[in-house]
Amino acid sequence: MEIDRGGLAAFLRHRRELLQPEDVGLPRGQRRRTGGLRREEVAVLCHMSTDYYARLERERGPQPSEQMIASMAQGLHLSLEERDHLFRLAGHTPPVRGTTGEHISPGLLRILDRLDDTPAEIVTELGETLRQSPLGVALTGDTTRYTGLARSVGYRWFTEPATRWLYVAEDHDFLSRMFASGLRELATLRGAGSRAAHCAELLLGRSDEFRRLWEQHEVGIRPHEVKRFIHPEVGVLELNCRRLLDPDQSHSLLVYTAVPGSESYDRLRLLSVIGAQAMS
Repeated sequence: MEIDRGGLAAFLRHRRELLQPEDVGLPRGQRRRTGGLRREEVAVLCHMSTDYYARLERERGPQPSEQMIASMAQGLHLSLEERDHLFRLAGHTPPVRGTTGEHISPGLLRILDRLDDTPAEIVTELGETLRQSPLGVALTGDTTRYTGLARSVGYRWFTEPATRWLYVAEDHDFLSRMFASGLRELATLRGAGSRAAHCAELLLGRSDEFRRLWEQHEVGIRPHEVKRFIHPEVGVLELNCRRLLDPDQSHSLLVYTAVPGSESYDRLRLLSVIGAQAMS
């Protein structure tokens, strides 16, 4: 496929002009004279330089890579259909859709962008964090930084001891059983050639604890409604977890809240102040 520079430029401009700052979690500001996003704002959202993005809108520059197109599709909050169209305009075959895709739906992104005062994250069915709210980063650290199978919290649980420091010690045995149970169900659901099955195979060779739990064939162990986190500065937080599922991509938006008036509620408010100071 060849790149359609004119079509690509027109599509990018149109999508940019349709988006408002509040649609993507950006402040509008008082000196904005025109509707839509500025090129520099889109560039930040797409993790590229303003000059590179501007050249695409001007029908110039090299053909963008598939990775760059995927980043632009996510930054512009495109639907799957719009994402596939963008890939074709850029001269690439669209990624295969399904449960292994990492393109987050615009609906989930819009919700996450409005959760500045709440810990929240979007994860894959394998427990890989795709996006976090600012307070989510303050609570657990940046869990999008991992690569390979280490992106999965279940894999890290059995291979990286530091992963457990975030959780109350009394909950460790249950969480071990829950991760092993969930991976067994997912590996069976997705089949022998799936990433879940590959993850289980690697863990069987790396973790005695996982191998012992795997041999018990437990399934159906679900997360507790209340999760207990340990933060080095504010202490233990007991947070209710609510899940919103996108069935098309098997992504989940996890939102953590504390009971108003509780000690955890006060600690969560303190964490928001600490997190804001760290960001600044």
